[in-house]
Amino acid sequence: MKRLLVYLKDYKKESILAPLFKMLEASFELFVPLVVADMIDTGITNRDGGHILRMGGLLLLLAIIGLTCSITAQYFAAKAATGFAAKMKHALFAHIQKLGYTEMDTQGTSTLITRMTSDSNQVQNGLNMVLRLFLRSPFIVLGAMIMAFTIDIQAALVFVVAIPLLSVVVFGIMIASIPLYKKVQGQLDTVLGITRENLTGVRVIRAFHQEEVETQRFEENNQKLTQMQMFVGRISALMNPITFLIVNGGIMALIWVGAWKVDTGALTQGQVVALVNYMSQILVELVKLASLIITITKALACARRIEGVFQMEASMKENKEGVSVWEEPETDGYLLDFNHVTLCYKNAGAPSLTDIDFHVKRGQTVGIIGGTGSGKTSLVNLIPRFYDVTEGSVTIGGVDVRDMPLDTLRKRIGIVPQKAVLFAGTIRSNLLWGKDDATGEEMEEALRISQAMEFVEDKEGGLDAPVAQGGKNLSGGQRQRLTIARAVIRKPDILILDDSASALDFATDAKLRQSIRTMKNKPTVFIVSQRAASIQHADQIIVLDDGAVAGIGTHGDLLKTCPVYQEIYYSQFKKADGRDMADLSKKEA
Repeated sequence: MKRLLVYLKDYKKESILAPLFKMLEASFELFVPLVVADMIDTGITNRDGGHILRMGGLLLLLAIIGLTCSITAQYFAAKAATGFAAKMKHALFAHIQKLGYTEMDTQGTSTLITRMTSDSNQVQNGLNMVLRLFLRSPFIVLGAMIMAFTIDIQAALVFVVAIPLLSVVVFGIMIASIPLYKKVQGQLDTVLGITRENLTGVRVIRAFHQEEVETQRFEENNQKLTQMQMFVGRISALMNPITFLIVNGGIMALIWVGAWKVDTGALTQGQVVALVNYMSQILVELVKLASLIITITKALACARRIEGVFQMEASMKENKEGVSVWEEPETDGYLLDFNHVTLCYKNAGAPSLTDIDFHVKRGQTVGIIGGTGSGKTSLVNLIPRFYDVTEGSVTIGGVDVRDMPLDTLRKRIGIVPQKAVLFAGTIRSNLLWGKDDATGEEMEEALRISQAMEFVEDKEGGLDAPVAQGGKNLSGGQRQRLTIARAVIRKPDILILDDSASALDFATDAKLRQSIRTMKNKPTVFIVSQRAASIQHADQIIVLDDGAVAGIGTHGDLLKTCPVYQEIYYSQFKKADGRDMADLSKKEA
């Protein structure tokens, strides 16, 4: 919790004033039983109507002052709690954004979403309740006991016995329930993960008629969560009946002692009523304290989970002192070098890439092909440094990417990932992700290069046509072309197309590659594809097989020397009259 309290430093005044006003309210509340006792002993006993009215007016004044203090305290507590939560959420989101792909993969999306939403709200509610009640309730409990001693020492001994018993019950239940609430939040992560998975994959679930299976899986995990919540709820629910039992036992003892003392003249009837009122105040405050402790217990469990995210350190260290090398002369004539690179993901049993070694000149087109799981995406993810190499190095202009500021590195790289991700807004707003100051002419040029201009012009609103969340109102091919436009609009030095034309027909794919070759800035292009036709005209083709290089060369060279490439190519193209389809495709080109 100490790690999170730093976000409360701008609300020191509110954090002090809120409990102070609550204690001020409690102080006035402690005088109420004494006023009532005086009203009984003087006004009612002597039938003095004037005195009763005066004491009634005093009670009304105490109520107004107490209400004013309570509202003021609530205002300061709410301001501090909401301000604290806002700063914490901003910091948490910023911290998550700094984490690398490795931490994202390890932690899981649903867990991070729970930390940002449910856990943060629990901590906010806990802080609000603490500022309002954490000092007030103990103050009234102890204050009521002290006031009871001012009335009668012997009768007040009942408080001395009751309060420690109540404290044992309250804090014992709190200690027992804290770890249980942590487990409940962990199971909540699981349920939210299943929910998110089912909502995003609803079409696949329906396509394979797995609704009943997924419903059963959700119900099993939800039932487990329910059972855990009921178990910890039963423990927490013991607090109210046990506290009521102890307090009512104390009231019975007070009435018994008070009746005996009234009979002997040692106490007045008003004083007995005051003692009972003080015991009732203790009961009310302990019920509040019990509820507060349950809330605090949940909040502390959630705070530890949030702290766990803050304590996660990015495995990828950024060298912010590095300099750009994009405009510097190429080292040995090469722009980008993979020097005996090995990549092993965290907690993986074996490396995903092994001893990858190749060199790329500026402006070249590099095709990457291989079977499923051969490491194609892993390889291109090393260029913008989404992951760090385990062994070897990736250099641009002779400088290791680990020695370059991430902002400098990624601003000059255009990336089109396998999954076409668009954001809710318009076509224009999505293109501005690539270049935030792009002009209309630049957008149109990017759309022409990506072969997206045709369908954009047909849409009502053109560039201002709406895009639903995730681009759900667009076809798969339209989404892919817009993500390509978003990447090329920044005129990158390196353009990475990670299987980004899988939803395009062969003709559109060919036009796209031709357009990219005519880009004025002549980017170095990496094309990851399962289609041999998409990469066969590349200056250099890298064939991967189980994370290792099976061959490097041109299309013609690999057809002669690389069995893996031959197998892929001839599975897609048949030999015709002693000529392979490469000759035909060259004529078409």
